[in-house]
Amino acid sequence: MQKIMIISFLAAASIFLSSCNSQQKEQKQQEKETTFLGKANGYSGELKVEVIQTKNEIKDIKLVSSKDTSHIVERTFPIMRERILAAQTPIVDSVSGATYTSTAIKKAVGETLKANGKEVANINFKTKGPEQPVAHLEPVKTDLVIVGGGPSGLSAAISAKEAGVKNVILLEKLDILSGNGKFDMDFVDLANSEAMKKAGIEDSMEKFIADKANPMDTPERVKAHAEGTWKLDAWLRGMGITLNHVFGNRIHMTESNEYAGAHIQAGLEKKVKELGIDVRTNTKGLDLIMENGVATGVKVQNGNNFYDINAKAVVVATGGFSANPDFLAKYAPGTEEFETSNQMGATGDFIPVFEKNNIALKNLDVINIFPFTIVATRDLTGGGDGFMLVNKKGERFTSEGINYANRMKTAKRVAAQPDGTAFYIYDDVLYSSFYRLQKHTGADLHTKVETFEELAEKTGIPYETLKATRDSFNAAIRGETADPFRDKPFTREMKTEGPFYFVEVQPAVHMTRGGVVADESTQVISNDGTVVEGLYAAGEVTNTNAAYNAAVVFGRLAGEKAAQFINAK
Repeated sequence: MQKIMIISFLAAASIFLSSCNSQQKEQKQQEKETTFLGKANGYSGELKVEVIQTKNEIKDIKLVSSKDTSHIVERTFPIMRERILAAQTPIVDSVSGATYTSTAIKKAVGETLKANGKEVANINFKTKGPEQPVAHLEPVKTDLVIVGGGPSGLSAAISAKEAGVKNVILLEKLDILSGNGKFDMDFVDLANSEAMKKAGIEDSMEKFIADKANPMDTPERVKAHAEGTWKLDAWLRGMGITLNHVFGNRIHMTESNEYAGAHIQAGLEKKVKELGIDVRTNTKGLDLIMENGVATGVKVQNGNNFYDINAKAVVVATGGFSANPDFLAKYAPGTEEFETSNQMGATGDFIPVFEKNNIALKNLDVINIFPFTIVATRDLTGGGDGFMLVNKKGERFTSEGINYANRMKTAKRVAAQPDGTAFYIYDDVLYSSFYRLQKHTGADLHTKVETFEELAEKTGIPYETLKATRDSFNAAIRGETADPFRDKPFTREMKTEGPFYFVEVQPAVHMTRGGVVADESTQVISNDGTVVEGLYAAGEVTNTNAAYNAAVVFGRLAGEKAAQFINAK
């Protein structure tokens, strides 16, 4: 009997140990990390990620490669990684302002989960995380609140901090900062720069003021712009933002082969972080808080959370309304028919707020149209004289000489062609002389061909038709025939031997020029002509003829003036 009991005990122990070993083995199997490769198409091509997983957990996500714009991917991926790891699923909200890239990341991660034996719902552009309940939070108090995280808002935040404002909150309704500035190739109207001095370019503040005089800006604002841009290069270099390549009239790039926009905006964002500024993305300004005609804060929305930010001063830097077809139709009828090359956040959110608060608005009908944007991506493209513009029948239909005055006319003529597009055709002489063309060709946005026959084949235009168009174009340049579209044709003929390049283009609304009226100190003006105390504005939200450079100049000035107002209290 005792022997039987011992044998039974040993058998039970053996079973127990076997079970433990099995459980330990299963646990180790569950905890074993495996790397899966996932891929999906983003805005400009394939995106790849590595996803490290155990059987039940997403441990990490790494970006392997992406053909999307680097300054979008660099801002988007860390946010998407954080959201997916926190939720342990790719069924999360996309990064606003980067829907294509976000969706690609979610799809790629979803593919790796399927490879790991998990069920994943179908992912598309509408895929988002669970809806959060509506909450009305307690008010927040600060010294200065800035609405808008583009070039003007970032510059205002930095200069306010530098001027001694302790508490600054910067709001951006999208999940990523830097507005449309991060896409720009060049930085126009920069004067007194180190690059200009090195190149021996002579300039003067008086000449700048004379060059920039226009009906939309007061003489005082033009002078303030001149004074601001004279100090700007040194201010930017103090943050490590170096614009070393100058060409044209005060036009700068970072280097001859590096865009200015991405470099400037990355530098501004870095400085904002270094200064410890409270940046609140995915937070939209809804309305001004006004007390007895004085701006004392902003009502905001973050997801389904609503709260007030009470402040001693407010800077509005919310951009224009290029991405709002309803406002375009209302203020500049006909322009709503065009696409926009501006970022999706340019929806004019504060126009109704200004109207409601009896604040002056001017020149909302003045729109900057860019005739040539890439159909597939809406990137601004082209550069310099020496190209030929034809429709899908292979016919010229307008002047290739583009200036600010005839942009709208050219845009309407392009829009009137079959499918509302045209082919922008050029040779290797123009290609070699303009970096943007080289960049776009290198990114496969433009197509390179070796012969004119191949160009005709790829565009779908009969070769003889396209050749006849080029021959008449060249004959007009030689003065042998009249050009029906140009009084002064290009001085250089298009080559008859390859290589050649082309891209399909369409017109787009690039930016709006009108907006809230602000004086030379960036103070906002009411409809009765008086200053709205505590309220400042800068950038495309304002009524101005200037653009990117002025956004930084007046953003910096707005931060300084708001700081003076706050420090005087």
